Amino acid sequence: MRINLVSDTVTKPTQEMLRAMFRAEVGDDVYKQDPTVIDLEAKVAEMFGMEAGLFFPSGTMANQTAIKLHTQPGEQLIADKWAHVYNYEGGGASFNSGVSCCLLDGNRGMITAEQVAGAINDPEFYHSPLTSLVCVENTTNKGGGACYDFEEFKKIRKVCDANNLKFHLDGARIWNALVATNDVPQEYGKLFDTISVCLSKGLGAPIGSVLLADKATIHRALRVRKILGGGMRQVGYLAAAGIFALENNIDRLAEDHRRAKEIGAVLQKKNWVAKVEPIETNILIFSLHPQISEAVVMEKLHQKGIGISSMGHGKLRIVTHLDYREVMHTYVLETLEKMVI
Repeated sequence: MRINLVSDTVTKPTQEMLRAMFRAEVGDDVYKQDPTVIDLEAKVAEMFGMEAGLFFPSGTMANQTAIKLHTQPGEQLIADKWAHVYNYEGGGASFNSGVSCCLLDGNRGMITAEQVAGAINDPEFYHSPLTSLVCVENTTNKGGGACYDFEEFKKIRKVCDANNLKFHLDGARIWNALVATNDVPQEYGKLFDTISVCLSKGLGAPIGSVLLADKATIHRALRVRKILGGGMRQVGYLAAAGIFALENNIDRLAEDHRRAKEIGAVLQKKNWVAKVEPIETNILIFSLHPQISEAVVMEKLHQKGIGISSMGHGKLRIVTHLDYREVMHTYVLETLEKMVI
């Protein structure tokens, strides 16, 4: 038995999803003539109460497009020090948009309105870059799947409005956050200028993200996507997977959350584990005691057919997902309970 808990990006389409993809009606999306892509974009936009959406091959490209839309070279965005747009997008903010990042020391990847307000450069002080954008992530990847309190988003929005800043949400795992908090997606559309949502993580689609905004912004995004090489042809086959995922795989995310918490409960009892971070969704991060080697722990699990990932500095990560079934979960719990380091 091979069990991959490295990430929720490792899922493969189910037979039902593949049938939906096979049946998709397609056209040329570069000409905006793929009916299935059009349906997906409209469906996601409606879910979040926003005017329009644009399908992208990756969340990174969707985020980078949003940054390009909201900034000019030489300006600055504000984000948490663990933000995906800074740590895991290849330096795209500087390469694609020519902007710098003001990184805040938030809590598990989450920043506050007070922190944002304190980080904004005086627009009249031309020695410093002009602050133009705030980026937040929900759930937080490096923060262990933490979910923002929606009231904090409202407070940050007020700071943005008062300082003429745009507000972007990296919603790579927004579906997990919505299931965990019972927040209403339409309320997000009232706060953010742009939202990127991913279909290929917890929802189990093989590829794809959608950028949401007003119609004028999405029209501009179409040009940026083209420049970045994101124009695709008969991509309705992939959009069909996204539609299937939205219609069938959102509610089941609660199972991933339950399993992550149950694994965490076992780890908390192990004498080789120093700390298990709070678990809200499907990402579990735990720290080893200083004398315990990450490599030893990972190798022992590997010998049992279980793969997890290292975050360095004695931290390890486990991510539950669609392909992690209950029989696998039982095996993982039993393996961890018996494991001696």
